[in-house]
Amino acid sequence: MSRAARPLPAPDTAAPPVPIGDYGLLGDTRTALLVSGDGAVDWFCVPAFDGEPVFGRLLGGPPAGTFRAGPALPAQRLSRRYLRHCATLETVWAAGRGRLVLTEAMVAEVSGQLLPATVLVRQLSAEGAPVAAVIEFDPRLGEHHRSPRVRRGPDLVCEWGPLALSLGSDPELDLEPGRPAAITVMPGRPVTLVLSVAAGEPLVHVNPAAAWGLVEADEARWRAWAAGIDERIPFREAVVRSLLTLRLLTYSPSGAPVAAPTTSLPEDPGGIRNWDYRYAWPRDASIGVGAFLAAGKTGEARGFLGWLLHASRLQRPRLPALLSLTGRHAPRERELPGWPGYANSVPVRVGNGAADQHQLDGYGWVIDAAWVLVQAGHRLYSETWRAMRGFADLVALRWQEPDAGIWEIRGDAAHHVHSKLMGWLALDRALRIGESHRLGDRQRRRWQSARAAIAAEVRARGFDPARGSYTRSYGSADLDAALLILPLLGFEDAGSARMRGTVDAVRRELSAGGPLLYRYPPGCDGLPGTEGAFLPCSFWLVQALARTGRCREAAGLFEALLERATSLGLYGEEMDPATGAHLGNFPQALTHAALVQAALALRDTAGPQL
Repeated sequence: MSRAARPLPAPDTAAPPVPIGDYGLLGDTRTALLVSGDGAVDWFCVPAFDGEPVFGRLLGGPPAGTFRAGPALPAQRLSRRYLRHCATLETVWAAGRGRLVLTEAMVAEVSGQLLPATVLVRQLSAEGAPVAAVIEFDPRLGEHHRSPRVRRGPDLVCEWGPLALSLGSDPELDLEPGRPAAITVMPGRPVTLVLSVAAGEPLVHVNPAAAWGLVEADEARWRAWAAGIDERIPFREAVVRSLLTLRLLTYSPSGAPVAAPTTSLPEDPGGIRNWDYRYAWPRDASIGVGAFLAAGKTGEARGFLGWLLHASRLQRPRLPALLSLTGRHAPRERELPGWPGYANSVPVRVGNGAADQHQLDGYGWVIDAAWVLVQAGHRLYSETWRAMRGFADLVALRWQEPDAGIWEIRGDAAHHVHSKLMGWLALDRALRIGESHRLGDRQRRRWQSARAAIAAEVRARGFDPARGSYTRSYGSADLDAALLILPLLGFEDAGSARMRGTVDAVRRELSAGGPLLYRYPPGCDGLPGTEGAFLPCSFWLVQALARTGRCREAAGLFEALLERATSLGLYGEEMDPATGAHLGNFPQALTHAALVQAALALRDTAGPQL
């Protein structure tokens, strides 16, 4: 094996960006990274999902840093997959007369305990013949792409004040930050790289020669976890991968669900629709409760609700639209000057301005999640029930106000029909929980009165008799794909003419072709440019069809959506209807949670016929 760095061709900075859907996800439930099909880690924030990137080429171009391990020369990629029911990623290339295999994982736990630091293990192995490979380790921290202070010990250490990265290898290689190293990988003699992260704590040294044992133990842990997922769920392999993805997108120190591990991947390539999703939305947490609980994962469901209870404590009874991973107000939204963005999509943003919006629908999602737990036989802790009562009281007080709606459009608030219905759901589920938990008569009557008033107003002002459909907002002729959750609420009989009419109208008028839907009519949000089809809405359509008795049609639509996953079974937030390219922040927790819930709806309505 050659240990000396040899000059390599300069990268083609004018090359088109790696497609968003070509990236794989590795994570340890504290942070996550995106690795491309050529073995380049192009996005990795430390020490947590919402930290600063040390490898940020995805949005900042070459000056923002990367960590590549792969073939030295152009090579045909033969396969790429997650090992079954775990979070280890394998990529295989044909290279000369041999094959080069990159197997990599982030190790989350050892002996049931969360590791004190993030650890990434990457292993290159050759099959059939020696293979020329390259290792490029070029960490640059944060907004200004700061170069590290470098020192050497047993490992190569890169430091920025209290933050440090440690890179070790077996066999020992002569690696230098920013200088690609050309090596030869011999059959039977794999090259193992171990990257450790420390933030204000001593670096954890992991012996590269023993590191693969940690990966194998982590694989066994993930497989044992996956074995506990309900065997009766149809399309179980896709469900397991989605639940694994949701688990990887959970911040273990607090239990917070992360919407996505990225910021500013565009909904409209070359445009301005670029937002920071590295935070926790109570709505997403609540959808995750239902997905995990129905799949047999009670611990994860309770963990999400526990995070929500803790995170909202300072602002109750107001429920923030989104929160930081530690339950604080999300950072102020700002732009990063000089960052070119993905596919020249600027600005690149950090922070999220939607944090200050009033979104009525969130209360419905949250109280419904608590009701799902109660339905499953779990009693709410007294503090949890006290919080839910406070949320219901606020809905009863404020439901008549306009709100920003589920889609967080940054314009004038409106009387969104979906929001009103979720307000109705909040009160309905609180009343149901109150049947088995302590509830005063006066509070019960107040909720009953408000629930009835919402229902009457929505039926009178939110329904278009000419189309036979509920509408996006009072007085609007537009439709809203969020209305597809109507058949799941119990607001009306799922098979009623109004329910079917709404489902059919949304499917017809918001169609983006095939199984894809726009979330609202394109061009009506006041932003320049366009956006893709919104993938969670398509999975909501599967649920709606199943709940309205069209199970065979729902199953066919679900299968068509599975074909639009990436080769690794991942989904973004949106999809270009013309090309099938994934758009927006990636991978998207809401899409994966909606997939799980769609599969559960098929299980509950179609049963063994699938």
